[in-house]
Amino acid sequence: MVKRVLTFGEVMLRLKSPGFERLLQSPVLEATFAGAEANVAVSLARFGLDVSYVTVLPKNPMGDACIATLRREGVDTSRVIRGGERLGVYFLEAGSNQRPSRVIYDRGNSAIASAPPESLDWDAILEGFDWFHVTGITPAISASAAVLVRKAMKTAREKRITISFDYNYRKNLWKYGKSAPEVMQDLARLADVGIANEEDCQQSLGIRLEHDKGVEGSALDTGYYQRLCEAVLGTFPNLKYQAVTLRESISADRNGWSGCLHNRQKFMLSPVYKIEDIVDRVGSGDAFAAGLIYGLVTGLADAEALNFAVAASCLKHTIPGDLNLVSLEEVQQLAAGNQSGRIQR
Repeated sequence: MVKRVLTFGEVMLRLKSPGFERLLQSPVLEATFAGAEANVAVSLARFGLDVSYVTVLPKNPMGDACIATLRREGVDTSRVIRGGERLGVYFLEAGSNQRPSRVIYDRGNSAIASAPPESLDWDAILEGFDWFHVTGITPAISASAAVLVRKAMKTAREKRITISFDYNYRKNLWKYGKSAPEVMQDLARLADVGIANEEDCQQSLGIRLEHDKGVEGSALDTGYYQRLCEAVLGTFPNLKYQAVTLRESISADRNGWSGCLHNRQKFMLSPVYKIEDIVDRVGSGDAFAAGLIYGLVTGLADAEALNFAVAASCLKHTIPGDLNLVSLEEVQQLAAGNQSGRIQR
C-alpha cells in the first residue's frame, strides 16, 4: 500500500547575496522559494513518495510562481489556500570560515501568519493521508498560526495519522507574547515522531538536563544526547521516536555531521560525515527530517532510516538553495559508504 504524506507550513521567497558576499555588497540577490515543510515535501517527492503540501499563499504572481516551483518538483499543491496580502521573505548572507551565516526575516503579516484558524478545513484536508509533518516554525509566526497547527495535529491524531514534529526553534519569531515552551509543549503531546537539532529540545520544549551543555562549541558528547532523548521521551509518553541531528561546528565551512535516534528500546548513532567547503547548509535539518520520514514510511529498519536521513542531509550541504535536489539513488549510495565524490560516467 502506497503511503501518502502531507506537510504544512509557510513557504517564503528567499533572497540571497551572491556567493559569499555581504547582503547588498553588490545590487544583486538570488531569488528562490524556501520553507521548512516545503523543503521536506520536495525531498519526499524526489524520493518517489506521494506527497502533498498545504499552506496559504497570496493570489498574485509571487504565489503562482511558488506553486509552479513545488509542482515542478512533483509536490501536489491542490490543497493550497489562496488568500492573504503577501508572501513572507527572508534574506540570507552565507558565512565563510569564522564569519557565520546570517538570516533576516521579513514575514510579518504574511498570508499564513494572518490566516484565521477557520480558513483551513483540516478534516477534509487530512482525509486519506497516512503521515503528517509540521514544524515549530509555523506556531512561532503568529498566535493564529499556532492555533492552525494545533487544530491540524489534533485532527490528524483523531484520524490515527502518524505525526512527525520538528521542534525547529527560531528565536527571532517568538514575538506575540508567548514563549516557545508555552506553545510547543502542548503541541509535542500530539506527535509520534520528534525531531530536533542541538538546541531545539532546550529552547522549544524547555527540557534541560543537569550540567546542560551549550550549543556553540564544536565537540559533541553523544552520551549527553542519549540522556536528552530519554528525557524528552520521558516527558512526552506519546512519542515513539526522538531524533536529533548532531553538528560539530569547526567553522562556517567545516562541520562534522551525524545524528541519533531513540525508539524507546534502543539509542542509535549514525556514522559521522566530515563536511569540508560547505556550499549551503540551510535546509539540512529539513533534509534530515525528510530522510527519516522516508525511511520510517517505507519500512526501513530504524538504524537504516537514521543512516538514510543523515546521508540525505549530508548531501544537502552541497546544494545551493533550501531544496535538497538529490535523488533516492544518490542518497542510497552515500548511505552505503560511497563517499569518494568521483565523477559518475
